[in-house]
Amino acid sequence: MAEAAKKRLAFQKSYSQEHGGSWKHRSLIEDAKFERLTNAEYEKVEKEKERERRASLSEDEEIIEELQFRNGVEDDEDLKTRELQKCTLLLTLRDGLGSLSRILRIFEQHARCSILHIESRQSKKTGALYEVLMLFEATKEAALIIVKALKQSSALHDVISLNESTIPNSVPWFPTHISDLDKCHHLLTKFEPDLDSNHPGFSDPIYRARRTKVAEIAFKYRWGQTIPEVEYTEEDIRTWGVVYRKLKELFPTHASKRHVKVFTLLEKECGYSENNIPQLETVSNFMKKKSGFQLRPVAGLLSARDFLASLAFRVFQCTQYVRHGSEPDHSPEPDCVHELLGHVPMLADAEFAQFSQDIGLASLGAADDDIEKLATLYWFTVEFGLCNEDGQVLAIGAGLLSSFGELMHALSDVPEHRPFVAETTAVQSYQDQDYQPIYFVAESFEDMKERMRKFAANIPRPFEVRFDPYTQRIDVLNNTRDLQTVTKTMREDVTKIHLALNKMTCGTVR
Repeated sequence: MAEAAKKRLAFQKSYSQEHGGSWKHRSLIEDAKFERLTNAEYEKVEKEKERERRASLSEDEEIIEELQFRNGVEDDEDLKTRELQKCTLLLTLRDGLGSLSRILRIFEQHARCSILHIESRQSKKTGALYEVLMLFEATKEAALIIVKALKQSSALHDVISLNESTIPNSVPWFPTHISDLDKCHHLLTKFEPDLDSNHPGFSDPIYRARRTKVAEIAFKYRWGQTIPEVEYTEEDIRTWGVVYRKLKELFPTHASKRHVKVFTLLEKECGYSENNIPQLETVSNFMKKKSGFQLRPVAGLLSARDFLASLAFRVFQCTQYVRHGSEPDHSPEPDCVHELLGHVPMLADAEFAQFSQDIGLASLGAADDDIEKLATLYWFTVEFGLCNEDGQVLAIGAGLLSSFGELMHALSDVPEHRPFVAETTAVQSYQDQDYQPIYFVAESFEDMKERMRKFAANIPRPFEVRFDPYTQRIDVLNNTRDLQTVTKTMREDVTKIHLALNKMTCGTVR
């Protein structure tokens, strides 16, 4: 599936060039839209190739491919091996369960076949009454004969092979271990100053060379390594200081209390000050202790799918370069001023960290349309969100918390303020060339979190996922065995809570 993702990215680049586009965008939402359009074209091309390929297969070859035998089938001798294989079939019955006896006789005719599990349910398909899940064990040859006979049976409406793969092939590839983020580096911009004549650093060769040098750190970085330090110039620190001083004055009255609380700690523990740009490794270690989030260096704006996937592992892809000094209050792309002053204080808050991770988890394996909606929700909450806190509307979005101009604009009477409703916010158009004309205000942080969870629950996906913080792995939940494992963990946690309550009660009595 990772190989398929590479092919898809290569297609996107060639498609962009052929259609007069540019392989660069300036926002997560624009990229999500671009990815949806190019992926639709890619799927059309690939489906035609697959149709032609399958048309050339014999009936036996098609069934063997559907069953996906362990070790495959190389030749006739391989097919006749006596090694038993486990196969799972979903059989859709045209009539009632009375026809099941005829189906079972097909299995019973083969000595090298045994049924391990069978269960039934009413079918929702038109022209069918019941569905039967059948797990059986047989040799490759016996399984092939059985499936051929089932496909020819007049009692069956459909025969579907459910192979051992936990993730269907139709689902876009996504990382399942934190080390897989080494593969999630599909940049929309590499060195923006080199590509865009409107970029404030385009005509500054010293700045451009410096950006290239800083970007190399991200290109070479791999999971588990210490994040290399950047030696910031006097110009970098001066630009940082201009933004820092103005924002620090506004934070007490304009920023979320969550942000203000953590920002104070960052000054004490990570060296945040107007005269010092903290190093990512120092900040990342601080975040791990506070919320479990960590930073990973990135050279520019990632694709929407890759960026959101990182959040699922509580990893924030963070740039290390500083915006051009000629425009300290605005950067055409993310920079460390935006991320260290805007994102980091919020992501170090445990509840906001969970909210961000939930968006990331919802994106794993999601269709392109849903990635676009999630990117839009991220834009209007994590980037430019407002929230009601104790009767006062305050900023929670990093795009506001890292721009003194937009922070004042967002909380003024100039823009339109709308209540946050996930379903309508997800399809709201936006613009990133100037201050936002519309901001969404959450009734409370809890309300925003609950609305987002309900929205994510309705994203069509043939499985559910959870993050295991011990192994730093994504568990794909799509069978009873996986659910039993999760249930066991939950029981252990409930037991600990019960024991704690008993001890607290005993302590009160004494």
